[in-house]
Amino acid sequence: MNLEPKINEELKQAIKSGDKLRMETLRSVRASIIEFNKSGIGREMNEEDEIKLLQNAAKRRRDAIELYEKGNRQDLADKEKAELVILSEFLPKQISETEAKAIVQKIAAEVGATEMKDLGRVMGQVMKELKGKYDGAKVQALVREILGGNA
Repeated sequence: MNLEPKINEELKQAIKSGDKLRMETLRSVRASIIEFNKSGIGREMNEEDEIKLLQNAAKRRRDAIELYEKGNRQDLADKEKAELVILSEFLPKQISETEAKAIVQKIAAEVGATEMKDLGRVMGQVMKELKGKYDGAKVQALVREILGGNA
C-alpha cells in the first residue's frame, strides 16, 4: 500500500483546497506513522502495520462517536463520523457479512471444524484471510454461530 507517501500527497491536496477536517485527520494519521518510524522497531512499515495503524485510528473514532452520542454531543460525534469516512478511504474495502460467512464456512470445512473446541483453529485461519476486511468481533460471532450450529 505504501501509506506514508499517499497520506503526504493527500495532506498537500487538503492544505491547498483548505479542507480543515481532512487536513486534521490526515495529520493525525501522519503523526501515527512518524511515531511508528521513531519507535525503534528497526524496520520499514509493512502493509500489515499500515492496516493496523488505520484500524486503530478508526476504532478511536468509533469509540469517540459512541461516547459523544451518550453525552449528547452530536456536534462532536458528527465530526468524528466525518473523520471516520476519511480514514475508511485508506482502509481495505470491507466485505459484506454474507461474504464473510461464506469464507468462515469454507475454512471451517477445510480444517474439519465441527465443534466449539475448534474455535481457535478456525479463528486463526479466518483472521489471516479477513485481516482488515471485516471486524474481528463480528468474525468471532460468525465462527461461534457456525460452529454452534454444526454441533
